[in-house]
Amino acid sequence: MSVTKERPVLVERTAPDPVVEPSTRRHAVGDSVFSTIALAAGLTILIALVAVFIFLLTQGARGFTADADVFGPAATDFPTYAGKLLFGTVLAALLAMIIAVPFAISMALFISHYAPRRLAVPVAYVIDILAAVPSVVYGLWGARTLAPASHGLQTWLNNHVGWIPIFGGQVSATGRTILVAALVLAIMVLPITTAICREVFQRTPGLLEEAALGLGATRWEMIKYSVFPHARSGMVAATMLGLGRALGETMAVAMVMSAGPQLTFRLLTSNNPATIASNIAAKYQAEDVRIQVVLIATGLVLLVFTFLVNFVARAIVARSERRF
Repeated sequence: MSVTKERPVLVERTAPDPVVEPSTRRHAVGDSVFSTIALAAGLTILIALVAVFIFLLTQGARGFTADADVFGPAATDFPTYAGKLLFGTVLAALLAMIIAVPFAISMALFISHYAPRRLAVPVAYVIDILAAVPSVVYGLWGARTLAPASHGLQTWLNNHVGWIPIFGGQVSATGRTILVAALVLAIMVLPITTAICREVFQRTPGLLEEAALGLGATRWEMIKYSVFPHARSGMVAATMLGLGRALGETMAVAMVMSAGPQLTFRLLTSNNPATIASNIAAKYQAEDVRIQVVLIATGLVLLVFTFLVNFVARAIVARSERRF
């Protein structure tokens, strides 16, 4: 009698389903929602910029070929007219940045590395508050208070250093000059430039600062060789953001000085070069449709120029980050 052995039955075992914690599911849903919102916000900004560019291009295209009588006595064609306005825009913005950037960097260093905390916090708060003041308030203050108050200083500059071309000429009796406009713009760009510089200074690794001090460096040497190289790209970005604010400012410049499309480097006379933004603010209510079209075309020039400045700033920041 033979005995037949039964073969054992092999049972395939499957791995148990992974257990997904409720908290993990919530985090995944939150990440998905956040990424969707961030993408929508970015696309909205991009669409808005494209829409503005298309509007300026379609509505202002006729301004590039407008008749000579539209531009008035200052110019006979659009390139000359827009070029003079762009000159005034760049001049006012550069003067503002020359005044504002040293103050902004100094104040940021004072808050981040020199002032005690009980003093640094209120000073930083006051500087941040300046960014919330409307531009029309700055313009009113500049025209009614700063311009008359600075007339004596402008006269002194003309008498003592008038041999320098920018301080020559007949001083404006009202004091409402491009120099005062630049001072107002400098105060307006000071908060944003100071705030960004302060943040990048405070993000310098503490080990770098302690190592420099441990090697016998003074506080200024530590800042020069540790803080500035680490914060170089942030300082450039802060300067360019302030420059963008100065290039596009409208009401403050329009209220401080009466200007027109002209080329002059003199800062103390009543003949002031107008900026693109202030010129638009002064003439946008003109009844002549041709002038409105020209103003829209100059707005397109300002938009393109601002984009070019931002692109150059991005290139400088990227190059600085590669070097350091």
